[in-house]
Amino acid sequence: MDSKLKAMPMPPMAAGKDRPWRLPLWKRAMDIVGASILILMLSPVYITVAILVRMESKGPIFYSSKRAGFGYKVFDFYKFRSMYVNADKMLDKLKVENNQYGENEVEEEAPDAPVGKAEEHSELIQDDGMVEEHQFLFDEEKEAKKAFVKIKDDPRITKIGHFIRNTSIDELPQLFNVLKGDMSLVGNRPLPLYEAEKLTDDDWILRFYAPAGITGLWQVTERGSSDVSDESRKKLDIHYALNYSLWMDLKILIKTPLAALQRENV
Repeated sequence: MDSKLKAMPMPPMAAGKDRPWRLPLWKRAMDIVGASILILMLSPVYITVAILVRMESKGPIFYSSKRAGFGYKVFDFYKFRSMYVNADKMLDKLKVENNQYGENEVEEEAPDAPVGKAEEHSELIQDDGMVEEHQFLFDEEKEAKKAFVKIKDDPRITKIGHFIRNTSIDELPQLFNVLKGDMSLVGNRPLPLYEAEKLTDDDWILRFYAPAGITGLWQVTERGSSDVSDESRKKLDIHYALNYSLWMDLKILIKTPLAALQRENV
């Protein structure tokens, strides 16, 4: 699935922005020191949560999935397991019926071809045959609107899972991702591969110019809101990617504890 991502070119330099395609030394140093200290301080929490997760439902304590982060780099993303085993099988149905992103915005059928175009019957060649141009453009737009998935009142989540999600405790194993260099303490959220593959056009590519992060600008700005749009998230991600600095990272880290305590049914 990640073959398309591996083939992606580096994002173009933004006009007036001298942003190198690598992490600055100050950011990597802050990540190593900060993650090491936090892991030692939070070790009792790791042990307690591990016991509770295992007691409530059968399955592994940790959950690992493939994510795309900085420069479309694919890596194993760690979390405490907050869902029942095999919950991923329910996702295809739930992301259509309960998805908050693009809710009531995606039409099921393409509209008729624009006036003046119907007679032309413009067609494009796809792997599975010919398709009319307006149908192709409609399908592309529909997929883009469904790129982000956020399920309201998700029935796949366990009782302890709701607690560790609402307090962001489920994110703590990502400190090991930070030590490995897969992620940063502050950045844009790493995306599942099926989402990242839909975000490779010029409008989205700059969000991958920032490192994947445990917390970020979006989390401290709109976490807890029930009507977050993918457009709003896109703007915040791109703003951070083009403007992150030591001062911005420190402000986000200071705001993160309060944002983490905002309860949301996701």
